[in-house]
Amino acid sequence: MFDPLLRRLVDPPLDRTGAWLAARGASANALTLGGLAIGLLSVPLVAYGSYGAALLAIVINRVVDGLDGAVARHRGVQPFGGYLDIVCDMAFYAAVPVGFALADQHNAVWASVLLASFICTASSFLARAVLAQQRGEVDDGKRGRKSFFFSAGIIEGSETILAFVLFCLFPSAFPWLAATLALLCFWTAAARVVDGFRAGDNPG
Repeated sequence: MFDPLLRRLVDPPLDRTGAWLAARGASANALTLGGLAIGLLSVPLVAYGSYGAALLAIVINRVVDGLDGAVARHRGVQPFGGYLDIVCDMAFYAAVPVGFALADQHNAVWASVLLASFICTASSFLARAVLAQQRGEVDDGKRGRKSFFFSAGIIEGSETILAFVLFCLFPSAFPWLAATLALLCFWTAAARVVDGFRAGDNPG
């Protein structure tokens, strides 16, 4: 929901940094994998109660996630790069709730519900992109240049990262925060299904 606004703020500095890195031979795919490795460090850090360090790992992961795309645009976008990026994003998003489940057994139920909602949003997002390609729909470009159709929703990357930040700042409130995020994720998935239906010719 807030992604288009934030893209206008963060894209210029990311693009300049990406151009500098690309000129020095940086690999977008290497950045993607390195960012995932850093992001996954948040799992043991959260599990052992090091929430400040976990938050730092999450923030670094997101910065690197922005840089890999910027480097790719300057070196030449490749289909596999977009594929690898989305796979690593989904792996990172799924990993963070696991850390909170390990940190406190009382978080386990809500972490499981949150992971189920992530599956719904991820599948609705990716399946909507496939549907758009089959229909020849064009991305509006509001969320920056993407390697595939990007369907909007109440919960997108910005909102998810804000939730992760709140998880780390207020770990005792994880059950309530996770339940709220899960509800909004389910809503987002349902809205994408409706959008996919309305965007096409569905006489039945």
